[in-house]
Amino acid sequence: MPSSSPSSPFHLTEAELLAQPADAYMDTAQQAFFRELLLRQRSELQLRIDGEVGELRQVERAADDVDLASGEEQRQWQLRLLEREKKLLDKIDQALQRLARGEYGWCSETGEPIGLPRLLLRPTTDLCIEAKEREEQRERHHRNA
Repeated sequence: MPSSSPSSPFHLTEAELLAQPADAYMDTAQQAFFRELLLRQRSELQLRIDGEVGELRQVERAADDVDLASGEEQRQWQLRLLEREKKLLDKIDQALQRLARGEYGWCSETGEPIGLPRLLLRPTTDLCIEAKEREEQRERHHRNA
């Protein structure tokens, strides 16, 4: 296993990760980098979700109908945000499962490497950019049909 960091191959910085040779793709050090990244994102997201759930549980009495309507609109917005964040939490968990199976970083459609820059931008992705573009074209076609 190649080591790019003098201290430890398991604690790469983003710059060290991107500087690694192509044959180091998804080696133990890179997998550890993404595992730590995903776990950190998961922890931060879970804290936000817990806070939002706590806020939703705090029911305030509205002084009048306008306050009641405004409060309900705010609650609906929070519920939509919470739903999106829970979906992201599921995607993070799925990415961690792919990591555990040794499938992380490889396109689920083509089997090709997804690429480090794309994984850094969207660590939960399971599609390379070409497969994602094809998926978006199919979705546009179905919407327009």
